[in-house]
Amino acid sequence: MPRVRRFYPGGFEREMTRREAALILGIRERAAMDKIKDAHKRVMVANHPDAGGSHYIASKINEAKDMLMGKGKSGSVF
Repeated sequence: MPRVRRFYPGGFEREMTRREAALILGIRERAAMDKIKDAHKRVMVANHPDAGGSHYIASKINEAKDMLMGKGKSGSVF
């Protein structure tokens, strides 16, 4: 049986967790920095506001990257 890729089903938590951030980017919670950056770029290209994507989704993607890279709590602007 072929392996089925699962995508994040949506619905964001009130405060982002590492688990949610990993689900948004489609990687493991303990992924290496280069994997986080690659996943962020891939997901952002598909959802960028300049290409018709949502500003809200883009902010959550950026928040997920920051969370997994250990940067300060940025929080969503929405």
